[in-house]
Amino acid sequence: MLAWLDQYAGKTYGNFIQGEWLASKSGRTVPLYHAARKDQLLGYFADSTEEDVDLAVKAAHEAFKTWSRVPAPERSTMLLTFAGLLERDAKELAYMLSAEQGKTLAESYGEVGRAAKETRFAAGDALRIDGETLPGERAHVWNSTVRYPIGVIAAIAPWNFPVVTPVRKIAPALAYGCTVVIKPASNTPWATVKIMELLAEAGLPRGVVNLVTGSGSRVGDPLVRHPLVRGISFTGSTKQGLTINEIAGGRLARTQLELGGKNPAVVLDYPHLEYAAKQIVSAAFTCSGQRCTAISRVIVLQHQAEALTEAILKEMKQIKIGPAWEQGVNMGPLVSESHLESVRSYIEVGKREGARLRTGGEILTAGEFSNGAYMTPALFDQVTPEMRIAKEEIFGPVLSVIPVKDEQEAFEAANAVDYGLAAAIFTENLSSAYRYADQIESGMVHVNHGTASAAHMPFGGVKLSGFGPYSIGSSNKEFFTETKVVYVQYETR
Repeated sequence: MLAWLDQYAGKTYGNFIQGEWLASKSGRTVPLYHAARKDQLLGYFADSTEEDVDLAVKAAHEAFKTWSRVPAPERSTMLLTFAGLLERDAKELAYMLSAEQGKTLAESYGEVGRAAKETRFAAGDALRIDGETLPGERAHVWNSTVRYPIGVIAAIAPWNFPVVTPVRKIAPALAYGCTVVIKPASNTPWATVKIMELLAEAGLPRGVVNLVTGSGSRVGDPLVRHPLVRGISFTGSTKQGLTINEIAGGRLARTQLELGGKNPAVVLDYPHLEYAAKQIVSAAFTCSGQRCTAISRVIVLQHQAEALTEAILKEMKQIKIGPAWEQGVNMGPLVSESHLESVRSYIEVGKREGARLRTGGEILTAGEFSNGAYMTPALFDQVTPEMRIAKEEIFGPVLSVIPVKDEQEAFEAANAVDYGLAAAIFTENLSSAYRYADQIESGMVHVNHGTASAAHMPFGGVKLSGFGPYSIGSSNKEFFTETKVVYVQYETR
């Protein structure tokens, strides 16, 4: 990885508009540095303006006129080709992803593989754009509904999954006949550049997908406000999502929002605590805890609380922290020093509120650790549901254990937050599992495993965790397509 970076890092990248790489109208670029080697320059990226956004949206709007009429099997074939190219260049993508985001190489390879899987599902969806034919109430009238693409999609991606999240928005948009302007996160634009190159290689016509890099205020805001944008697919913070939804609502543009989470794992008289601990730790600390579906609360019956806490502590000892290229590492740095400081502040909040820090929360600065934003994963116990560390999204490697007296209190604690994205339960009682699935205020429920989703299942949340149609899966058609009702009266002979 390091040898590859030495050879290929440091280039200057423009925006990808109308099938060409163009410098920003501002004439400015912003440097991007390695998350685990802060003195290594990865590249210079366009510091774009509203003028660049307008150019990209108009290119997508013009391309929509022809792309929306390309037969679905042809769109599907291009997506299948793109999926193969993702797999072909998985090593290069993984190196870029790990360098800019910090996650381990194993996680990066997994993310690229997941992006290819989701692309293949979207390619199939292009062939499953269905409608209905219904009986007419008048003689000789044929009644049908058909679906058609809504137009230009603004795809705004976060920094924690720089490959799969852009692909998760672009692939279904293309499958349904929409065109796209993608804005990656400012601190992880590099892999998205590679995605544009692969889409072009797959045969995508000019202007169908466009890339604009830059800040949220100078790129994201005008993209959301642009009158030619008909849908906004956003993944990021709840605060930003609420603002986007307010702006979009003012002109009746659609939104598909994947937002924050404060995801619980409820453990009810479960006899396999070591297994539960393994699942919980993996779900809590993958991507250094920087993912919306990370488990951050463990709600357990009082008589099992200490035993489960010990099992979690034992499992956490298996975590090896370090840079992506180091052998055996399974947790990398946080994405930036500023984010590390935000997470660290919650460690102090937890202590002040009376929770007990059982392990972790230390900032690592010795040797190689001085080159990145490293901290040891933290575990609190003696946490109560009203504490801030039990209610607010930390988005980092911090896990809280909350003891409760019975099942009903467990379910109430699980729901006592503003979020509702993913939830897990560990139980051998089938009735408890179904009661949980029925009562939990969450978009996704996992029984006896961590919060791992599938490449063909709808993905989304409720409450302040999401709004609009779920992504992935068949639910995407509710976002990317409109319904048209057609009445045909025919002559009789």
